[in-house]
Amino acid sequence: MSVTNDMSLFSLLSGASVPVQLVMALLVITSLVSWWYIFIKAFTIKRAEKEAIDFEEDFWRGGDLNKLYEGVTGGRRKVQGMASIFEAGFKEYARLKRHGMEISDVTEGSRRAMRAAYNREMDDLDAHLPFLASVGSVSPYIGLFGTVWGIMNAFRGLANMAQATLAHVAPGIAEALIATAIGLFAAIPAVIAYNRFASSVDRLAVRYESFMEEFSNILQRNKS
Repeated sequence: MSVTNDMSLFSLLSGASVPVQLVMALLVITSLVSWWYIFIKAFTIKRAEKEAIDFEEDFWRGGDLNKLYEGVTGGRRKVQGMASIFEAGFKEYARLKRHGMEISDVTEGSRRAMRAAYNREMDDLDAHLPFLASVGSVSPYIGLFGTVWGIMNAFRGLANMAQATLAHVAPGIAEALIATAIGLFAAIPAVIAYNRFASSVDRLAVRYESFMEEFSNILQRNKS
């Protein structure tokens, strides 16, 4: 077999030692899982942003809050995002008000209900982000481990040769460096996606918190 054939990608992958192949397989699987989570998070965050915009438009039209609540809870889909925070706050507000409690206590109870709903929504938005962060930070080191192991094996193989040439050592080093390349291939998209999604989640968090404050002020003024 010629050196050119030995240096083909398939030959390098198939000729790598078992530990290096295991490292590369782990990185490929990790990369596929991270891409799956990337698509899920992209869809989830885009939907949350659209739902927040649509709900804010309905809310700030100044209509009856009771009708808005009925519209939010009357659909077949599960209430999510900002609508879920509104539903929790208004439901608790109406319940406490029926018991004849002071407006300050009613408002505080509504605020706590909205905070609980907010925490649930943020937990859903943050789901899978730690995995992407871990892939982005750990994958290069896993690939480097495979590279070090492969280079070690390449030089150990030269110990039995009377005269070592570049043609002998190049395939071993090349197959080892592929592990680092795959590690970077898994890490770079994960880091980019994590940074983008984390920024989007932070913006949604600020939007949700602003809505909670504004809605609490509206409920406090609504003493009727």
